Amino acid sequence: MKKDKLHIHWYPGHIAKAERQLKEKLSLVDVVIEVRDARLPLSSSYTDIKKLLGEKPRLLLLNKADLVDKDELKKWVQYLKESTKCSVIITDAKGAKDLAQVVKLAVELAEPKVQALMAKGLLRRAARAMVVGMPNVGKSSVINKLTKSSKTKIGAKAGVTRQQQWVRINPKLDLLDTPGIIPTKQDDQLQAVKLAFVSSVSENAYSPELVAQALLDLLNNGKYSQQVKDYYKTEVLTLSAIAESRNWLLKADSLDTERTAKYVLKDFRDGRLGKFILDDLNLSEDNNCSAE
Repeated sequence: MKKDKLHIHWYPGHIAKAERQLKEKLSLVDVVIEVRDARLPLSSSYTDIKKLLGEKPRLLLLNKADLVDKDELKKWVQYLKESTKCSVIITDAKGAKDLAQVVKLAVELAEPKVQALMAKGLLRRAARAMVVGMPNVGKSSVINKLTKSSKTKIGAKAGVTRQQQWVRINPKLDLLDTPGIIPTKQDDQLQAVKLAFVSSVSENAYSPELVAQALLDLLNNGKYSQQVKDYYKTEVLTLSAIAESRNWLLKADSLDTERTAKYVLKDFRDGRLGKFILDDLNLSEDNNCSAE
């Protein structure tokens, strides 16, 4: 595969619209719960998220943790805590045991804003939070788990647009029930390709064959190489070799690499290839949670 042929095609108009909608929602809340995909602890975050979120305090959730190596994830949690100065919580689609901690920390992070309002003579109100993240990192599942125990819709608020709906999680926290979508940017193709691996990019923006081969190349160059080769029962990690191993042929007896690509991506996304983290722990991050 010629890597220079692989390019994720973006639509700047959609990005601008997503940014505008996100900023409108940000103006309504005191604290942000940022959800990332645990398979991409860095790549599933906005490059300059501190600038995007402004002075909003931020809590990091590494979601889909059931799809990654637990020992590696522990290293990432420590790294992100140190590099961003944020609290970091691990979560996944299967359990909700960490959600009480999410609520507790969200309330604590919002308290300075609530106190500032009270200092102006206003009555104490519940903290207001929203869940943000790139597409398909699990924002809606986090919202659903947070609101599962409390279906109390409190609707429009005084001074808050009526288009937004809120759910009272407990007397101290209100949650905006629609997620804020952080748009992906078009200036980092390596990040874009990694996001395509985990379905954070629309399939209309790329060729599945090129992206699947890029995934195989990445896995082949790391410690997961033999594990993936064993799974596909092949000595080399190419779409052609896997198609041949599976005997996936077209009518003309040529190898069906298109079908193979779709299965490779699905195998990875469903965790059948193994539990992987695809970012490099040696990369640095300076998008601190608190405003300077």
